[in-house]
Amino acid sequence: MNIAIPREDHPGETRVALIPEHVARLVKAGAEISIESGLAQTLQIADQAYTDAGAKLLDDRVALLQHADVVLRIRKPNVEDVAHLRDGCIYVSLLDPFNERQLIDTFVTKGISAISMEMIPRITRAQKMDVLSSQANLAGYVAVIIAAERIQKIFPMMMTPAGTIAPSRVFVIGAGVAGLQAIATAKRLGARVEAFDTRPVVEEQVKSLGARFVKIDLGETGQTKDGYAKALTDEQLQKQREAMAKVCAASDVVITTAQLFGRKAPLIITEDMVDGMQKGSVIVDLAVESGGNVAGSQADKEVDVNGVRIIGLANLAGRVAVHASQMFSSNLFNLVDEFWNTDEKRFELNFDDEIIQGCVITHQGKIVNQMIRNHYS
Repeated sequence: MNIAIPREDHPGETRVALIPEHVARLVKAGAEISIESGLAQTLQIADQAYTDAGAKLLDDRVALLQHADVVLRIRKPNVEDVAHLRDGCIYVSLLDPFNERQLIDTFVTKGISAISMEMIPRITRAQKMDVLSSQANLAGYVAVIIAAERIQKIFPMMMTPAGTIAPSRVFVIGAGVAGLQAIATAKRLGARVEAFDTRPVVEEQVKSLGARFVKIDLGETGQTKDGYAKALTDEQLQKQREAMAKVCAASDVVITTAQLFGRKAPLIITEDMVDGMQKGSVIVDLAVESGGNVAGSQADKEVDVNGVRIIGLANLAGRVAVHASQMFSSNLFNLVDEFWNTDEKRFELNFDDEIIQGCVITHQGKIVNQMIRNHYS
């Protein structure tokens, strides 16, 4: 079975889908690995490291895709790349399936078995394949580092002969994987940290990291079966904003991480809330790629709104690309390894398994994922 890894062609993408370590392990399992030349040049990993691991090097991207039984990538493909895939090929990457109808239809037309890494079920057995968590973890870390660099203050309290410096106040909105890592990182840097989440169940986790949990009575909230926050009503959102405005006004840094699976991110920080913040304060919007949590945030830009800097940089995990690639590569390897037929030396889709049922979007000319099929019906 030929597993192909093409170069990422999304502007600014610095991560790599598979690193030499995992290439070597797949080759040892009996896979034939082909990579596009220059695959990991963003990480200063030479092609030689891949060929030493047993991969075959190809300069011709079209030939690479045409001969692939499986394609492993980070980003979703363009339609031109899909056109080169052969019928029955298994394509694995982030796909954003709820918002990519044309791409899904193209997979169907071409008879591609498309696996969306966003759709890996959040069950214990699949944690080692969960790219959303692995990349969000790093994004939460990077968000705090960027904020600490941009703000004109230090994070920790300091007692000096010249006087005592109070710690910076950091407010993290959303205590999922990214939010919890942001809390932990800000605390390690010495900041005074507060956090809010619509799910009361995460209060204990927030407190265990040394942060204060901001309580806002929103009535009935909760989380989905996969652990995501449920969407709030307009009335609940308004009540949440009013309560958070006071915390934001007292904060030096606000980090927003609120996202809804398969839907546009909710607007959390309004223009009025931004206007009420101190001049010189910083907001980092981790949800900017899915619509943004902050009024005025722009993808891949930093904007100044009345003295408040709003940072909407995309792909924060890609700013620590070495470790982001290690983690993404491990997630992909674990998926392939879980369903690797050692006798026939093949990656096989076992539709009796709940992981495959959850992440395979198209197969044999049909949309087979029930959630996506219902979404587009």
